[in-house]
Amino acid sequence: MKVIDMHCDTISELHKDHLKGGSASILENSLMIDLKKMQAGDYGLQNFALFTSLERAEGKPFEYCMGLLDTFYTEMEAHSDMIGIVRSYRDIEDNWKKGKMSALLTIEEGGVCQGSLRFLRDFYRLGVRMMTLTWNFPNELGFPNKRERREDGTTCVVPDRSNGLTGTGIGFVEEMERLGMIIDVSHLNDAGIWDVFRHTKKPFVASHSNARAVASHPRNMTDDMIRELANRGGVMGINYYTCFLRDFGKDEAMVSRVSYMVEHMKHIRKVGGIGCLGLGSDFDGIECELEMKDASMVPMLADAMKREGFSQSDIEAVFYKNVLRVYREIL
Repeated sequence: MKVIDMHCDTISELHKDHLKGGSASILENSLMIDLKKMQAGDYGLQNFALFTSLERAEGKPFEYCMGLLDTFYTEMEAHSDMIGIVRSYRDIEDNWKKGKMSALLTIEEGGVCQGSLRFLRDFYRLGVRMMTLTWNFPNELGFPNKRERREDGTTCVVPDRSNGLTGTGIGFVEEMERLGMIIDVSHLNDAGIWDVFRHTKKPFVASHSNARAVASHPRNMTDDMIRELANRGGVMGINYYTCFLRDFGKDEAMVSRVSYMVEHMKHIRKVGGIGCLGLGSDFDGIECELEMKDASMVPMLADAMKREGFSQSDIEAVFYKNVLRVYREIL
């Protein structure tokens, strides 16, 4: 059974290795994703994010992202016999007919465009087909949820229901719809997500976000958001990171378990139906202990779903068919 995963940070990890003079390859490496692990997990398509931290980019996010883009193309071109880059839905079909996996290029941090629609269009011309509007910092387009300092000196994230998309951000989502670039609301704050609903008409995604009713982190979606996303025909990808899977007790071991993922799936199915569910692993952006340690082990999740009463058609919908439907419509 094929797997489509809407989010990983593998390219940024390979890029950091290359900057240090390393030779890590997308073919085989010590990360959570490489082509051999993907083949073992029966992957059909992986979204590869050009993850850019505005702090790390030091005032040059467009330039930094272009470096990531070069790493992506260098790696994909070196292994074009195994994986093909996706610019249209037909590319996915063609790759699969040839027995190849597919790579869909995404950006995680809309601030790489520096508020310029020209840069957005340039990224589209270079193959980018999905973009989050924000990461963890405010940018020209909008805001993440708020970080607040507790009395004990630690910080926590709380929902921001006040600061919506900027005028520039509204222009961006309208242009992304026109181009056929998928809007990704993961990391966007609550007010911004509702603005995306108001200023768009087509389906969009939350590539790596879970259910807030199950795990309270504001990066997850509320039931109202899940219902509206489902009504729009969009999809949300189950994130494997512990922070978004469960509210752990103080002395509880923070381990990412497939049973926690299935718990989110059951809730989301109840709220929005099976059609709004997909996978968004966040592999290689995860800093926690994992039961399902890498891409080769994803069949564990299908087995867990079967044990919890998901039908074969449900599992296929979550693993690839729902996301494929959105890609067919937008790309």
